[in-house]
Amino acid sequence: MAKEDLDLQKVSKFGKKIGGILNGAAAALMISVGHKVELFDTMAGLGESSISKISEKAKLDERYVREWLSAMTTAGIVEYDTNRDLYLLPPEHAAMLTRSAGPRNQSLYMQYIPLLAKVEDQIVDHFRNGGGVPYSEYTTFHQIMAEASAARFDTLLVDTILPLVPNIIPQLDDGILVADVGCGSGHAVNVMGSAFPNSSFIGIDFSAEAVNVALAEAEAMSLTNVDFYQQDAAEIETSEKFDFITTFDAVHDQARPREMVASIFKVLKPGGYWLCADLCASSHLGENLDHPIGTFGYTVSCMHCMSVSLAYGGEGLGAMWGAQQARDIFTNEGFLVDEVARVDGDAGNNYYICKKPNL
Repeated sequence: MAKEDLDLQKVSKFGKKIGGILNGAAAALMISVGHKVELFDTMAGLGESSISKISEKAKLDERYVREWLSAMTTAGIVEYDTNRDLYLLPPEHAAMLTRSAGPRNQSLYMQYIPLLAKVEDQIVDHFRNGGGVPYSEYTTFHQIMAEASAARFDTLLVDTILPLVPNIIPQLDDGILVADVGCGSGHAVNVMGSAFPNSSFIGIDFSAEAVNVALAEAEAMSLTNVDFYQQDAAEIETSEKFDFITTFDAVHDQARPREMVASIFKVLKPGGYWLCADLCASSHLGENLDHPIGTFGYTVSCMHCMSVSLAYGGEGLGAMWGAQQARDIFTNEGFLVDEVARVDGDAGNNYYICKKPNL
């Protein structure tokens, strides 16, 4: 197309959009850094402050803090008084960027950007040759996932998420056998174990590293009613029949998700419930065009969830597999999907309340 045939207004508008994407990507990296060195947490309690004061309170190198503050100021995250050379993190921004924000702390999720960047060259190779990137290449994945999950579980799991399941709280109080499949670093299991001492909890995960982290936390919490096993979620090996099973963001990146669901169905008692949390999305791209984190979801899917599944010869469902496909898979394996619920404070997930019919 000749230059004179271009819609110059459209070119200009798209140029601004591309510039915004570039600035947003850069800001995401700086937000991740700010979270890790606790600059947001430090600034939240300081009010208007000089660079030297912020650096001193955070115990960080002043030159790096100056450059970080400049990036955060131009991104519209930190406010700057040019006359007095003072910086402020507004409380409305702190409410979404500090550890005290709990599950609403968006800086937690910015950490996925540098994590995914580490495997970019491998992803490019797999675009050309197929295959995928294995879990072992995502060196900080479990640490990031554990931190984000802990913010959600500590605040919401016992009082908000579990009560979605009919009559489950009285059963947990009385004492039942529970499994969390694809438990990762096991924080959900340990939170439940602490809250319901009469019940017994088992965490199951493919990663030996994650299981070891879970066991260490359980020991530190002096829990005697929890245990963890390294197993393939598609082949749960146990003679036990569980009264209740949970999965949190664990189905879509499995190599064999359908076999995992079938395995959960097999080890759950008739009449028992499976509570499945997974990313809130539609299975149809056209219905995700206005998804608030759609681009992020598809990017994480392409560079982690789908790729990890493909690395093990799997189906590669991806993070944005969507509610329609989830419901189809669950019902095809025999579950009744009683409800697909949402939780205030966890905008990113659907909660599928799945029941195994009485035989």
